[in-house]
Amino acid sequence: MSDQMNFKAGFVSIIGKPNVGKSSLMNAFLGEKLSITTPKPQTTRQNLLGILSRDDYQIVFIDTPGFLKPRYLLQKKMQSSISEALKGVEVLLFICDIETFPTDYDTQVSSIILKSKIPKLAVINKIDLAKNDKALEEAKATLTDWGFEDIFFISATKDIGLKVLFEKILLLLPIHPPYYPIDNISDRNMRFFAQEIIREKIFLHLHQEIPYSIAVTVDMFEEEDDRAEVWANVFVETHSQKKIIIGKNGAMIKEIRLAAQRDIRYLIRKKVRLHLWIKIRKNWRKNERVLKEFGYK
Repeated sequence: MSDQMNFKAGFVSIIGKPNVGKSSLMNAFLGEKLSITTPKPQTTRQNLLGILSRDDYQIVFIDTPGFLKPRYLLQKKMQSSISEALKGVEVLLFICDIETFPTDYDTQVSSIILKSKIPKLAVINKIDLAKNDKALEEAKATLTDWGFEDIFFISATKDIGLKVLFEKILLLLPIHPPYYPIDNISDRNMRFFAQEIIREKIFLHLHQEIPYSIAVTVDMFEEEDDRAEVWANVFVETHSQKKIIIGKNGAMIKEIRLAAQRDIRYLIRKKVRLHLWIKIRKNWRKNERVLKEFGYK
C-alpha cells in the first residue's frame, strides 16, 4: 500500500426510491456483481457494504433498500436500514431514474437527504434510456431547484459518466486509514451471498407478489478445496405459494436451484451442490421474532 499519510478512506451511501439502479451502480464501481439485481422493485432488503480498495484509497459503498411507504414490518425494517445509512458516512449519493423522475418518492427522499450536512451528489441514472436532451435538462433544473449543487448523469449498466462521478466521490473522501482489510470486498460472509443469489433467482423466475413473500436462509455452507455444498431453506407464507414455487413435477424449483447453483459456483470459483427446501412460515413478514431469526434487525 502507498504512503499511509495520503491514504483516503470513507463510506458512501447510495440512496433512492426502488428500482433506480442503486445496486447496479455499486456493482459497476466494484467491477463485480456483489448486489443482486432484478427488474422488480424492492429487490434489496438490507444494507450491503461493497468495499473497493486500491493502493491509495478505500471506498466503502452502502447499497440500501429502495425508499417506500412501509406496509408491513419487513418494509419498516428496510426503511430503518436507510436511516442508518445516513449516519457516519462521508458522501450521500441520491439516485434517480430519468425514465420516471420526478416522482413523489424522489421528492421525499431528496428532502431527507438535503437536510443532512453530509456532502451530497445527485445522480440521474439510465440516461441511455432518456427520450431526448430536454428530459435531461428538465431533470437537472428540478434537482437544482430542490437544492442540489452537484448533479451527474450516468448509465450504471452502460458505463456512461461513471468515471467523472467516481473522481468526485474520491475528491470528497478524507485522509484516513482503511476501515477494512484491503482484500475484503464486503462485510458479509458467503452464506449471505448464497442466500441473496437464491432470492435473486426467485425474483427472476416468479411474478406478482410471490417473490416479496419469500425469505431465504442458509443452514450450512461447507467448503473444501475444490467444491462446496450448500443447504438452504426457502420460506413462503401459504400452501398455494409453496405449490407455485415447486412447480409442476418440481420443474420450477429445479430451474431456480440450477440457476442459483451456477451463480454461486461462479462467485466462489468451485463446484457447488445446492440443496433447497421449501417451508411455510405464515405471515413471517409481520412477525418480529421471525424477522430477527431471518436476519432482519
